[in-house]
Amino acid sequence: MTLPEIDLLTSQVSRIFRVEDITVGNPREWIARYRGYFLREDTAEVYDQLAESLRSYNITPLFRKEQGGKEVIFLVPSPAVTRPASRLYINVILFILTVLSVMITGAEVPPGATPGGTLTLTSLLRSLWSGWPFALSMMGILFAHEMGHYIACRVYKVPATLPFFIPAPLISPLGTFGAFIAMRGIPKNKRVLFDVGVAGPLAGLVIAVPVLFIGFSLSQLGPIEPAPAGMSGILEGNSLGYLLAKYLAFGKLLPEPVSMGGLPPLLYWLRYFFTGQPIPFNGLDVQLHNVALAGWAGLLVTALNLVPVGTLDGGHVAYGLFGEKARKIFPIAIGALLALSFLPSLLMLSLGAFNYSWLLWVFILFWLGNVRTQPLDDITPLDGNRRALGFFVLFLFFLLFTPIPLVAY
Repeated sequence: MTLPEIDLLTSQVSRIFRVEDITVGNPREWIARYRGYFLREDTAEVYDQLAESLRSYNITPLFRKEQGGKEVIFLVPSPAVTRPASRLYINVILFILTVLSVMITGAEVPPGATPGGTLTLTSLLRSLWSGWPFALSMMGILFAHEMGHYIACRVYKVPATLPFFIPAPLISPLGTFGAFIAMRGIPKNKRVLFDVGVAGPLAGLVIAVPVLFIGFSLSQLGPIEPAPAGMSGILEGNSLGYLLAKYLAFGKLLPEPVSMGGLPPLLYWLRYFFTGQPIPFNGLDVQLHNVALAGWAGLLVTALNLVPVGTLDGGHVAYGLFGEKARKIFPIAIGALLALSFLPSLLMLSLGAFNYSWLLWVFILFWLGNVRTQPLDDITPLDGNRRALGFFVLFLFFLLFTPIPLVAY
């Protein structure tokens, strides 16, 4: 780039920025770097002003802050506008397959339809339609979550794909591994990134909470019975929010054990909350209707997405609130999940109580937790309302996190 062109760009930057030094870079990476300070506090409006003035040059500004607190503007070549490939049929096929997969999981096969107690493909297909309440509930929660993200992206003009649903017949206890959208553009600032991040969990909860209470109205209280010989059973784990929901619906802390083994109630519940042991056989609990199971799963999925690291929804929230300091949460999260893996064995003095489920999430966090989406304007902070919402969302994570998601017996 010639000197007159740099002077022209500098004149645009100087309207909103007190330039202290200029460095000309490699045009393939960045064209120029300006160190100094902004002349106005409203950097969100300032960014729009500078971006518009540079649009005709096909140049995009990046707002950054160095460790010493000095503010920096990078001018980079504008990335090519990439629109999501129009392959709607993939989304539709995956959606249909996931609906079928979830219906299979939710199907209620009558005992007489399983010759010799063995589930056959014929008996499963005959009972497939009985899985529609679970499928409608589960898919409704996932659809609302992903469309929350998608609509937020559309509002802020961030290119994004439609949701991709992941079927998992006979593999996942829910019949699906969830869904996702992929952003194909860079959010303008932390406020946009924050809004896209929180839109999914909040939209999902708007559906999950009513689904849970509708499911409770279809459920009954009954004893937790040992699994028949040669078979196994599964109990859903408890979060503080799920315990509260059961209390509001049934007026009891459930499961209600026959005996607390001589422990004070607080110690008993702390042990059960973090270990799922000992299983309170013959104690009173909710015999979950499939709709209630979908509601419980909606709370669990929301909590997993709100883990405050990396590119997870909670990671976007944490980055908006704490900036680069949010990186310090990553080793804490890994340590907490490893502790939850070993804690049941340590407290129950049994290797059989080891919680394997969080080890998978440790690997997932090493994949997602070491990267993050950095907005074009990395200086503009969240406003007061978003900060309040951000701390509320972190509280929701605390309320919905389930230390022991599933207990097999």
